[in-house]
Amino acid sequence: MTDLITAARTFLEGLFAEAVAVADPMRVVAAHLPARPEGRLVIIGAGKASARMAEAVEAHYGPCDGLVITRYGYERPTQGIEIAQASHPVPDTAGVTATRKMIDLVTGLTPDDFVIALISGGGSALLCAPSDGLTLDDKMEVNRALLASGAPIDEMNIVRKHLSLIKGGQLAAACHPAQQLTLLISDVPGDDPCQIASGPTVGEESTAQDALAILDQRGISLPSHIRNSIAEASSVVPPNDPRLSHADTRIIAAPSHSIAAAAKLAKTAGYDVRNLGDAIEGEARDLGAQQAALALSLQAELKPSDKPILLLSGGECTVTRRGDGIGGPNAEFVLSAAIVLNRQQSIHVLACDTDGVDGAAEIAGAYAGPETLSLALQVDRDPVAALSENDAHSFFASVRGQIVTGPTLTNVNDFRAILILPLS
Repeated sequence: MTDLITAARTFLEGLFAEAVAVADPMRVVAAHLPARPEGRLVIIGAGKASARMAEAVEAHYGPCDGLVITRYGYERPTQGIEIAQASHPVPDTAGVTATRKMIDLVTGLTPDDFVIALISGGGSALLCAPSDGLTLDDKMEVNRALLASGAPIDEMNIVRKHLSLIKGGQLAAACHPAQQLTLLISDVPGDDPCQIASGPTVGEESTAQDALAILDQRGISLPSHIRNSIAEASSVVPPNDPRLSHADTRIIAAPSHSIAAAAKLAKTAGYDVRNLGDAIEGEARDLGAQQAALALSLQAELKPSDKPILLLSGGECTVTRRGDGIGGPNAEFVLSAAIVLNRQQSIHVLACDTDGVDGAAEIAGAYAGPETLSLALQVDRDPVAALSENDAHSFFASVRGQIVTGPTLTNVNDFRAILILPLS
């Protein structure tokens, strides 16, 4: 049994590694770069993959001028592009300083200049320039409240845009009248460019009233000066703004690409692959329970001679904080699934964030198999209590179920896989 469990976990971790590898900027950036412009070329960007994207740009062009902002620990060696590091998911003063430096860098460009923006998930927190009259502390207060509320990423980004001087197309407006190309690595369900890193180079259709409505619906109470700033000082750029007329946008890596790569690998190995979708959203514990129930029903129909079934899905789970534990949406998904599976033989679950960070922890995600709850009993860990306290990471640390990759230098959202073997 131990050998079978080890083989199943190794197989699932290999699928996750493939999903990450196909989104590596060094594999996808160069094909989308034009011939080097004759005029001035400026490289800007932000996100967990932006430093790796900058490295790929210079591998193609050679040394370039520019500035990108990435998460602490995600820097890469570059020849000319400056790599600034800042905090994620809660912004810090380093992010504010670097963002204002980026705005200064692109101010005053001409029609003969060319800007390439390298944008990936995480850029929303890293590109931080509060609206006039607001402070970093104000933005941090809003971010904490949104994270704690369980708001999905699209709602969080709408609010962030209307508190910013750079999001919602405002970075592209600052680059005008230069020619612009934005290369995007998507980490949002549906791959909507205006949602990736809060769309700094993409026109924004939401209004200040939309942002205020989200805060009200989530029960988030904020000081009056923050609400007034949204209502009266928002400067997002609508899609038809003439300052965006020379801005081109391309998605170069996305969750669907990574799911497809993992599916191809599994099909080649002889598995019956079921793709549940790459844009699934919802509460992590609910999705984990739902997919575990589906796995049980499918296993009940399997004959010993049938191919094993692999359920794949992507998207972004959310967690509504109920306790004070250490957890993340992927680990919470796996823990919830393990509770529903209740030691069922021959079903194995893995869920990880492709950026290597599940929630705010430096842990990609977790694995659970038939042995997981038995191991928990041996070390006196209660899985139901851990779930109620949002303590999934601590739980999986105690049963050797954590998946730790370190920085992957890309970000195409969550990767989930459930392996269903026929019962012998």
